[in-house]
Amino acid sequence: MKTLVWVEHENGTVKDATLSAVTAAGEMGSEVHLIVAGKGVDGVAAAAAKIAGVGKVHVADDAAYDHALAENIAPLIVELMGHHDAFVAPATTTGKNVAPRVAALLDVMQISDILSVDGDKTFTRPIYAGNAIATVQSSDAKLVVTVRGTAFDKAASDGGSGTIEAVSTTGDKGLSSFVGQEIAKSERPELTSAKIIVSGGRAFASNEKFHDLLEPLADKLGAGIGASRAAVDAGYAPNDYQVGQTGKIVAPEVYIAIGISGAIQHLAGMKDSKTIVAINKDEDAPIFQVADLGLVGDLFQIVPELTDKL
Repeated sequence: MKTLVWVEHENGTVKDATLSAVTAAGEMGSEVHLIVAGKGVDGVAAAAAKIAGVGKVHVADDAAYDHALAENIAPLIVELMGHHDAFVAPATTTGKNVAPRVAALLDVMQISDILSVDGDKTFTRPIYAGNAIATVQSSDAKLVVTVRGTAFDKAASDGGSGTIEAVSTTGDKGLSSFVGQEIAKSERPELTSAKIIVSGGRAFASNEKFHDLLEPLADKLGAGIGASRAAVDAGYAPNDYQVGQTGKIVAPEVYIAIGISGAIQHLAGMKDSKTIVAINKDEDAPIFQVADLGLVGDLFQIVPELTDKL
């Protein structure tokens, strides 16, 4: 099987989610190709060619692909799928935007958020917020698959010797246009790549207490800051902080859940973390069922004390 992997990149660098997608693609077939699309992406293509296990890097350099608009990217992928058996994308915001359009244009069923490759066109994926794992098999001639990055090891970013090949572009389809973006800047690590994450829930009771208590702790740990959906909905934290089924899927070395009850939607986004620490005043909170370390008590006393002792 020949697989084509979408390379997600930003500021001239390949994102880690791509490396996990390459690992999954390698398990699906013997030949792994990458597609790099954008404007002025020679550096990205050169970095992608060094990823272990990659045979070829297709490069589409066109201003139409500069901001990864799915309406322009999908037709390009479909053109390349004439010579590939499967399209693989990381299950990120961009990957989830591009892949369904590719599947629709190919008239096939997408297989979303896979956790493992179990055989020829056979995969496992979570259902019911991760409370059950389904084994699915496709009968389509072409596959369109998104990969949960936390379920696969990252391919080595160097050591490969893939060839680079320019491909014809399909241009701007005129269906959408890039207007602008507002990007939050932070010195803290991005959630999906952070080794330590400190998350807060609705129990913080206010936006001020959420930031006043969590930020000093995160700074001392060099951690990213996350939040439950309840905290985001209450306005304590921005949407970018949300961890869970409808937020970001993370699997850091250490995940510290403070004032988070542990609803299944939140657990679906962080239960693959290596070590889970829970702080909650309710000893019966569901979060303690998945926690490796649990501390029952008032977060307004525990968090400042913990920060002072670090």
